[in-house]
Amino acid sequence: MTWSDRNVVVTGGAGFLGRVVCAKLAERGCTRIAVPRRAKYDLTTEAGVAKMYDDFQPEIVLHLAAEVGGIGINREKPGRFFYANMAMGLHLVEQARLRGIEKFVHVGTVCAYPKFSPVPFNEDDLWNGYPEETNAPYGIAKKSIFVMLDAYKLQYGMKSVVVVPVNLYGPGDNFDPGSSHVVPALIRKCVEAKEARLPSIVGWGTGAASREFLYVDDAADGILAAAERMDEPTPINLGTGREIRIKDLVELIARETGFEGQIVWDGSKPDGQPRRCLDTARAEQMLGWRAKIGFEDGVRRTVAWYESHIASRAA
Repeated sequence: MTWSDRNVVVTGGAGFLGRVVCAKLAERGCTRIAVPRRAKYDLTTEAGVAKMYDDFQPEIVLHLAAEVGGIGINREKPGRFFYANMAMGLHLVEQARLRGIEKFVHVGTVCAYPKFSPVPFNEDDLWNGYPEETNAPYGIAKKSIFVMLDAYKLQYGMKSVVVVPVNLYGPGDNFDPGSSHVVPALIRKCVEAKEARLPSIVGWGTGAASREFLYVDDAADGILAAAERMDEPTPINLGTGREIRIKDLVELIARETGFEGQIVWDGSKPDGQPRRCLDTARAEQMLGWRAKIGFEDGVRRTVAWYESHIASRAA
């Protein structure tokens, strides 16, 4: 598939992952990239989605948009996260079918996996249990669209793609302490503690849980590789296949930011899912894709971006 002669809509194209995907589309020769903004198009409503399709007339839709955050905000807004993500997927897919678009690419989430899925997570285990409770509403809403796309392929012959990325990180991430994921949240916490010369920082939970992280540029390459090579919604994991304990993650980020104080663990806070690590064999076999950026290198780049961003804002 070539991009140069197609109208492409990237929902969430102004976000962390979306900006990188749009840049890589441009590198591939795509000149007609539309990014619907929330102020004009409410993609949780049928009317907003219909207007977006009418205005942009896309042939390819890359659905990256999501209402999402870390454990804290998932616990605060489970209803909103279920509704918003379910509604966006539902209306975008149905309106795509009605208009006969060429292909719909859906970006899922590792939160769709069962809480006690065997590690590393294999795509065949997606339905073998209930997700971790703190992010189940979000994970189930995103995973429901997997079923919708499969049904639409069977009944209508609609071409679609499903990718399941692990937790993302990198330059340009969301560093808001109220809604950020663990890597940017820890980077900000360590940088601010160092600047304030605090003796310690507090980590959530016990630090025993493990996570896997994927650099944002690698994720964007994986999404576009799937869009170019796949026509059916077989779920495909995007990850590195390597996990790190949260305790070790905090120590790594403390070193990279230069924070030398103590790390105190608050066991009253949830750890979330015990382990997350993906089996990425399907991505390599079906897409010829493999992550390129090592985790320590990626963290170093992310810390450098954040510190330069803070410095530029202070200037």
